[in-house]
Amino acid sequence: MFRDQTWLALLIWLSLVGVTIFALTQGRLPLAFVALATLGLSMAPMFVARWAQVHVPPSFMAAIVIFVGGTVFLGEVFDFYERYWWWDIVMHGGSAIGFGLIGFLLVFMMFQGDKFNAPHVAVAFFGACFAIAIGALWEVFEFSMDQLFGFNMQKSGLMDTMGDLIMDAMGALIGAGAGFAYLKGKAYGGVGSVIDEFIRKNPRFFKRWRK
Repeated sequence: MFRDQTWLALLIWLSLVGVTIFALTQGRLPLAFVALATLGLSMAPMFVARWAQVHVPPSFMAAIVIFVGGTVFLGEVFDFYERYWWWDIVMHGGSAIGFGLIGFLLVFMMFQGDKFNAPHVAVAFFGACFAIAIGALWEVFEFSMDQLFGFNMQKSGLMDTMGDLIMDAMGALIGAGAGFAYLKGKAYGGVGSVIDEFIRKNPRFFKRWRK
């Protein structure tokens, strides 16, 4: 399970473990909590995928680890959101593109990989909806953390939340649009190879797939 992950994901996880140990020895419980929360959230998809017997490409897992680490740890501990105005845009936009692709793949599974008979627009549309829903759930998570533990993940409240949701929607459209282009045989920027890899590693979900 861990052997299949990229060196970047492993390095981030080891760093979070080191920060947790350091924080506990120094009595800095809030820092230890944030490090452990980041570690748990970033590793959860790996265990869920194993339970569901789905092979997730290491590049996907690395992207998830980077997003969670950048949002929860760097954003809260090192205050990257205040230091760099573009940090929130990169985190939400980049993650939404990834979830748009994931949503596309999940819907594509329903057609067992038959890209000739799958309704291209519908598959891309519901893939985008999946990504937007994940973004909305993340906003609920930020609100819960602020209310329960006194964090400031929402920053300026409504304006921050709406800005995040707008970026989520834009990223979701880009990610789902990449899936649409794949169905049309016009995928660019390595997206097609990522989708092909996921399909090859999970053949039981794509029995009608033809390259």
